[in-house]
Order: sequence, then C-alpha cells, then structure tokens
Amino acid sequence: MEAFSSFFQSQSSSRSGWSYESLKNFRQISPTVQNHLKQVYLSLCCALIASAVGVYLHLLWNIGGLFTTLGCLGSMAWLLSTHPYEERKRVGLLMAAGLFEGASLGPLIDFAIRIDQSILISAFVGTAVAFGCFSAAAMLARRREFLYLGGLLSSGLSILFWLHFASSIFGGSTAIFKFELYFGLLVFVGYMVVDTQEIIEKAHFGDLDYVKHALTLFTDFAAVFVRILIIMLKNAGEKDAREKRKRRN
Repeated sequence: MEAFSSFFQSQSSSRSGWSYESLKNFRQISPTVQNHLKQVYLSLCCALIASAVGVYLHLLWNIGGLFTTLGCLGSMAWLLSTHPYEERKRVGLLMAAGLFEGASLGPLIDFAIRIDQSILISAFVGTAVAFGCFSAAAMLARRREFLYLGGLLSSGLSILFWLHFASSIFGGSTAIFKFELYFGLLVFVGYMVVDTQEIIEKAHFGDLDYVKHALTLFTDFAAVFVRILIIMLKNAGEKDAREKRKRRN
C-alpha cells in the first residue's frame, strides 16, 4: 500500500507544479512512438465500438453468457498466438474480442438500463475520464517512473483471484465483496498507468505491436468500467432502500 500512496503523492505534487515545462515531457516520446500510440488508441476506440455493438446484440437477442465469455477468451488467446505480421487477422480478432466482451457484459448493462440509464452513462464517462487522466499522467511522467508498481499490482491481482476462488467455494460475505470491488478498482486503475508506461517503453525498444497493446488497454478499461458500474448500482440500490425505510417510518 505504500507504493500506492507514493504514487498518488507524486501525482498531487506534479499537479501542484503543473506548468508548460510539464508538457515538454512529451518530447521524450519519439515521433515513431507517438504514431504507435495513435494506432493503439485508435484500435482501442474501435474495440470499444465493437463492444457497444455486442451489448446491442445482447439487448436484441439475449446472447450474452458463458458462450460469449469463452468466445472473448478464445479470441484473445488466438490473437496473442498469431504472428504480428498477420495484421488484418489480428485486428479482426481484436474486434471479435471486443464484440464478445460487450455481449458478455450485456446482462449487467441491461440491468443498469432497467434501474437507471443515467448510471450507465455516468459509469462510462467516469471510466473514460479516469482512463484519460491516468494515461496522460503515465505519458507525462519520467520514463519507467511507475513500472515498479507492476509487481505490486500483480500481487494485488493474485489476492483478488484467491479471494474470489475462496468465496465461490466457501461463500462470501458483504465485506469481502466490497473489498474485492474497491480493491479491484484500485488495482486496475494502477494497471492503466503501468500498462501505458510499459507500452511506451516497449515501443522505444522497437515493439510496435499496436494490436496487442490495444488489447491490454481494452482489458484495463473493461475491468474498471465493470467495477465502477457495479459500485454505482450498489449505491443506487442502497439509496432506494433508505428512501423506502423512511417512507415506512
């Protein structure tokens, strides 16, 4: 947790000293890397559009479930095992992964729409703002400044996995669910920063696989979006419950 606190302290100190000099940090990113980042974020936007199509297909035909989840995982595995020179095939697999991911999230999004459509919009906007801010922070920071967080985040992800595994077998409490939710949000927000810097660093050393890098950021975006949406739905449900108790009293 000390690493997380040092990260946010460094972010607050950088904001307090914000100036034109901060923008010059982009100069450490070569034109080749800048063009690579443009391809990465363009591919990410296309994957998000494909996810929106997947959500729409679920709302029409109720296709989201185990099949689409396996399809998403299979598309990702196929993409990662395909040679980088097969660019069109890999882009198609990225779009397929986005489509299946959107369909898999369809039941959750359908539930959110039935509760309150504004919650869904707020969750997506909040995720996009967080993604943009933390990605910009990673780009403006010194090279490799936050890569040390990778080991800590991997440990946090392992903790989440074993907690979820134990809860599925022995049953989980509300406190454990809240911890998984909020701690998972913290972990994947951290991954936004680390993965962005790692992509930049790999590109500096010649790894220009924009499809794979877009897939990495897409999984981060989806993980944060799901957790923000669940938190907002949970808060809305608790608010409605309090209002009902007040009316009864």
